[in-house]
Amino acid sequence: MEGFWKDRNVFITGCTGFLGSWLTIALVELGANVIGLVRDWFPRSNLNLSGFAEKITIVRGSVTDYELIERSLVEYEIDTCFHLAAQTIVTIAERAPLPTFETNIRGTWILLEAARRCPTVERVLISSSDKAYGEQDKLPYTEDMPLAGRHPYEVSKSCADLIASSYAKTYGMPIGITRFCNIYGGGDLNWSRIVPGTIRSVLRGERPIIRSDGTLVRDYIYVKDVTSAYILLAERLDDPSIKGQAFNFGLDEPKSVLEIVREIIEISDYPDLEPIILCQELKEIKRQYLSSEKARKLLGWRPNYTFREGLKETMEWYRRWMGSLGI
Repeated sequence: MEGFWKDRNVFITGCTGFLGSWLTIALVELGANVIGLVRDWFPRSNLNLSGFAEKITIVRGSVTDYELIERSLVEYEIDTCFHLAAQTIVTIAERAPLPTFETNIRGTWILLEAARRCPTVERVLISSSDKAYGEQDKLPYTEDMPLAGRHPYEVSKSCADLIASSYAKTYGMPIGITRFCNIYGGGDLNWSRIVPGTIRSVLRGERPIIRSDGTLVRDYIYVKDVTSAYILLAERLDDPSIKGQAFNFGLDEPKSVLEIVREIIEISDYPDLEPIILCQELKEIKRQYLSSEKARKLLGWRPNYTFREGLKETMEWYRRWMGSLGI
């Protein structure tokens, strides 16, 4: 929407994270005044390397600090909140469920309660996930399915999602809930994830490692399509038919892990590499993907990138990043 974000005060939790950095960059470019909440500082993050960290106001602290969050919303007269701060790694959630629950669940209700009490806040975007659905018998997942997470990360997203929905329904707050499939793109430095881990290996000419048997099926969406979805949904929250709703976003083209790895290898400088398949038993849902039909119909949202187009941009980002650091 032309001019929508010009001079709007926007609060982003998790602004230095993988997704948060791309959303921050996009909103600054649209003219927003971005105030970013930062707990840990990562010198090699996308936000720092892009130079956009110097173009925003930074608040240091945790999303679980209610007084800090409330003060930030009030003092900076925040119009829009994007709540992205979370512990996002499934294996870490398995090893350390308590800090995961603290950040992902408590952090959500603290942000929502502070926003409810702040008179300037006009819209709140809450980041949920396809993992909030848990394991369902029917595929693809649709927004009317129950939220049934079982393992720690899934449960944390189910809870955060339900809490956001309760604030929307009970208090009439202008909340939008996003449920994305697996997100990939430059700036994701969690090497245990299949896309960045595989790209790092092939850029070094090494055989990529698949921990599972390669048959896990997921849908993947490029991070720039994710930022456009967030921005579009935020702009539409004035619409009563959109406010309080949850939306799935994905490419609607599920692929196996082995297919993902082979496609990355194909576009690399080492197309003859063969992956190493460890066949480790992982506590992960075998098949999981979404339907984006609701977002397409009600929001008019469409992804701008095919999977291969997104992969090519992503590989170039890592090529530049690794080259600049000599790794």
